[in-house]
Parts: sequence; structure tokens; C-alpha cells
Amino acid sequence: NTKKAVEILAEKLKEKGVKVSVSDLAREDLAEAVEDAFKYDKLVLATTTYNGGIFPFMDNFIHHLTERNYQNRTVAFIENGSWMPTATKVMKEKFSASKNLNFANTEIKILSSLSDKNLEEIESLTNELI
Repeated sequence: NTKKAVEILAEKLKEKGVKVSVSDLAREDLAEAVEDAFKYDKLVLATTTYNGGIFPFMDNFIHHLTERNYQNRTVAFIENGSWMPTATKVMKEKFSASKNLNFANTEIKILSSLSDKNLEEIESLTNELI
């Protein structure tokens, strides 16, 4: 459902003329994902809560961004968890030393599967990012 939320958001952004690059950090080249993050002024991070933290591939990705002084951008979050998602909180903390990052107002919290509320949040995030 996390992937489905990303696919819906990407399609909505494309429909509005926004150039979008989507990376599956577990299956694609990390270096290319990092390069794309620096290429654009907005970044959406989507992951599951994993053992009270975030999925290891996302943790590694954020580490690569912050050690390269990732700054002056807008970052949005999509988190998924079964009963107590904490991924957004953890990801924000990992960016604490980054300068001039703006976090999107719309945060999407999926509780296992996409809900009608999540679809509304995706629409809201789409509008915020454009």
C-alpha cells in the first residue's frame, strides 16, 4: 500500500505537468536515487515503520543525503504502519542537521492499507507540491 500511494501521487503530479522520478530504494541503484534527490527541489519519502524506526534502505538513503549536505528543499512524507506509525517522526529527526529544509504540511499516515482519507491526503499533497 505504500507503493500504491506513491504511484497514485506520482500519477497525479504527472497529470499536472510535474516532472517526477520514482525510485524503489530496495531494488534500484542508490547512487541514482541520491542524484535525483539533488536534481529536484522537492522530495517525497515513503516508507514503513520498521522496528520502531524506518526501513533500512530508507535509513541508508537519508544518511547519504545528509552526509552530502542536503538542504534548501521541500521534503514530504508518506508513512505506513499497522498500529503506531513513527516513520515520519524518525525521518524528520534524521534531517535535523540539514539547513533550510521545509517539510510539507500534508503528511500521509497509512494504517496498513489505503483509506479514503489517505486518498484525500494524496490529493492535498499533490496540490501542495505544485
